[in-house]
Amino acid sequence: MISSLRGPVLVAAGTSLVIDVGGVGFQVHTTPALVLASREGHELFVHTTLIVREDALTLFGFATRDELDVFELLIGVTGVGPRSALGVLSAMSPAQVATAIASDDDAAFRKVTGIGPKTAKLITVSLAGKLIAPSVVDVPAATGAARGVADSVLAALTGLGWTERAAVEAVDEVLAEASATDAASIPAVLRLSLARLGPAQAAGRAR
Repeated sequence: MISSLRGPVLVAAGTSLVIDVGGVGFQVHTTPALVLASREGHELFVHTTLIVREDALTLFGFATRDELDVFELLIGVTGVGPRSALGVLSAMSPAQVATAIASDDDAAFRKVTGIGPKTAKLITVSLAGKLIAPSVVDVPAATGAARGVADSVLAALTGLGWTERAAVEAVDEVLAEASATDAASIPAVLRLSLARLGPAQAAGRAR
């Protein structure tokens, strides 16, 4: 089993990456947010799982262990394949998935391409009790969840080559302005942080 990969990114396009590990290029299917965050030529670490089929060996990779854990739970649900599970994590953070399951909100999953009403309901039923939803009442717990999102995004940004100072400033600004939904989503905070860092980097080079 290939549980993780670390190496320079050779290709970052669409919903997949090619990561060079010891001279071998591994294609890794992942979320659009991670592809957007990856820069060709820069080292990247991803948590991975290998899906074995009769006609193919396919790697799926994620920026955080939580995303990988949710992915593996999702593909264990009847009717949910790897592509559909990846679609869920492209649209929702692990915390949002856990909240939807805890509140029996199958509508959240019906919004994902390839998941119909029956499968969406089966997800909430099959995974009930298997994920812990973040508290919306306990303020310290909510703060801790937000810090966890920030720490994950900071790790991704510094791993991509940004300085810790620049990454912290961008993430703090994003969290101060983001909606509660976006602030709880690692992909959303990462995307918004990159939008702030991109122009800053371009301006720095221009000088």
